[in-house]
Amino acid sequence: MKIAVAMSGGVDSSAAAAILKEQGHELVGFTMQLWDQRRLINVDENGDPLPSRCCSLDDVYDARRVAEKLGFPFYVLNLEKDFDRDVVEPFIAAYLSGETPIPCVACNSRLKFASLDRMALSVGCEKVATGHYARVEYDEKAGRYKLLRGRDRNKDQSYFLWELTQEQLSRALFPLGEMDKTGARDVARSSSLYTAEKAESQEICFVPDGKYSEFIDRYLTHEGREGEIPDGGDIVDAAGEVLGRHTGIHRYTVGQRRGLGISSEKPLYVTQIERAKNRVIVGDEEDLACLEFTTRGVNWTASETPVGEVRARVKVRYRHEPAAATIFSLEDARALIRFDEPQRAVTPGQAAIFYDIDTAEEVLGGGWIERQDAG
Repeated sequence: MKIAVAMSGGVDSSAAAAILKEQGHELVGFTMQLWDQRRLINVDENGDPLPSRCCSLDDVYDARRVAEKLGFPFYVLNLEKDFDRDVVEPFIAAYLSGETPIPCVACNSRLKFASLDRMALSVGCEKVATGHYARVEYDEKAGRYKLLRGRDRNKDQSYFLWELTQEQLSRALFPLGEMDKTGARDVARSSSLYTAEKAESQEICFVPDGKYSEFIDRYLTHEGREGEIPDGGDIVDAAGEVLGRHTGIHRYTVGQRRGLGISSEKPLYVTQIERAKNRVIVGDEEDLACLEFTTRGVNWTASETPVGEVRARVKVRYRHEPAAATIFSLEDARALIRFDEPQRAVTPGQAAIFYDIDTAEEVLGGGWIERQDAG
């Protein structure tokens, strides 16, 4: 087949390309230029650029070297404006509203796969391959494509792919779905690829130092929107008693314990962020327990929107072990999730992924966790 390969300049996409090349496929490599480093938003206190893990010139160069080594054409797609509009701006808006977003989902489904799909079709490619640790299979009986977790549960990335449509899944290839990270590096080494020993990023790519609130402050200041930076407000307990002051709701997240600036005989955790009242609510660890919540923007991957209740295992953050729950479909692409047992720190803005109840292997669907307050 003729296959479009997403090339990030890292070891995973390099190994995926090497596997497909070894299998005899005709490849076309694409790297997506997403973040404009010249804007100098990611700088330290001295104004010096922070080391970037998002489409740096080094990453583009490394991707090109891999394509040259394996012998296939390579192109760079400039998607900076799309990335800013579809990923960065929603990320900032979510933090300003008291949520804790996960931009990698929107980036994968709405930007990377959508753009690669279009480019792949324009150059006659039948499939789109990436270095994700996930699997896709066609279910003859159901007449649908199934999204499955990667064999290596420590590297499984199905959590970030639940928004993919059936059309996108029909053209998706995940060559690393059956292996672990060590196996991917071995593939890259055996092909003598420079990226075989390259370190991987653990942070959101456009926030290289992991300091999200500081990135937001720099971004809004750079864009002349300082007035949107949240003011400080009260930190209160469940009864509304003021315990201290916060420095802006975008600096806090549900489940947070450190950095609250409150003296207390027992540990206090952020249990809720109220945008409308500009306050942060704290409580005991047991106050983080959540039995049910709602999601918006639900995408049912494995079927049409179900009628009635669905039993599933639900994962509410990347490192959360999927827990048994019952899902009830609501109007306007929403759903109510009710756990069998309360789960800790269900955080608005994060994604909730629905897996099959028996093995938690297949992605049934997913949605965005909604704020439970009226604000």
